[in-house]
Amino acid sequence: MAWEKVGPTLPGMVAGADLTSGQHLFVVVNSSGKVVAAGAGAAVDGVLQNNPNTDQAATVWGVGSVSKVVAGAAVLQGALVTPNASGQAITAVSGNYIAGRALQAATGAGQKIPVWVTSPGRVA
Repeated sequence: MAWEKVGPTLPGMVAGADLTSGQHLFVVVNSSGKVVAAGAGAAVDGVLQNNPNTDQAATVWGVGSVSKVVAGAAVLQGALVTPNASGQAITAVSGNYIAGRALQAATGAGQKIPVWVTSPGRVA
């Protein structure tokens, strides 16, 4: 079962797109200062904790938190993860930014697993 530990919450965030299906996805703050789903292999700012529509308040847990994240594929426990094109957690490969470490395994897409959100660094 996925578990969580609240870490730093990014203050004053609003959704830059319809994220009504975005809870527990990796997100970034875009150039307009709004929260959107992270792109494939991108550096992330945190994990979305609610389901806001465009311009509604977005709750984002940042680096240091342990948050549920939706898996985009099977992920091994302990794997370094990165977002896929939908902001879901997948195993990081060379050239990807690391978004965190999977604290439990996912056997397939759609499962929620606890991920320790870490400072971005690239996989060599």
